[in-house]
Amino acid sequence: MTNNPLASWHRIVRENDPSGIEALLAEDAVFHSPVVHTPQRGHKLTALYLAAAFHVFFNPTFRYVREIVGDRDAMLEFETEIDGVLVNGVDLIKWNDTGQIIEFKVMLRPLKAINLIHQRMAALLQSAS
Repeated sequence: MTNNPLASWHRIVRENDPSGIEALLAEDAVFHSPVVHTPQRGHKLTALYLAAAFHVFFNPTFRYVREIVGDRDAMLEFETEIDGVLVNGVDLIKWNDTGQIIEFKVMLRPLKAINLIHQRMAALLQSAS
């Protein structure tokens, strides 16, 4: 748990170390995937999806290009290249009074990137089951 979840998130991303994710998440955290119809509810599922995302999204080309921050939420726009496809997206993050993430939503573009991410995430999550 942290009072500044955004700083902790940036550190985890910069160090490419998904082991710090679990401490950032509230027990009732919800993950909204760009490729899964229903919200993934709970600490365990949210951590699973975010850890899988580390393997899919984070490579040397990943970078946040814009940030809009409120008192208890943030929008982080990112870019990365995967298999020659430029992926552009946003992470929408909300946290509670104690600094734990309660909601994490990922939105992506273009369609070619969404299809690629869907394939990669599905393969990782199936192997984790």
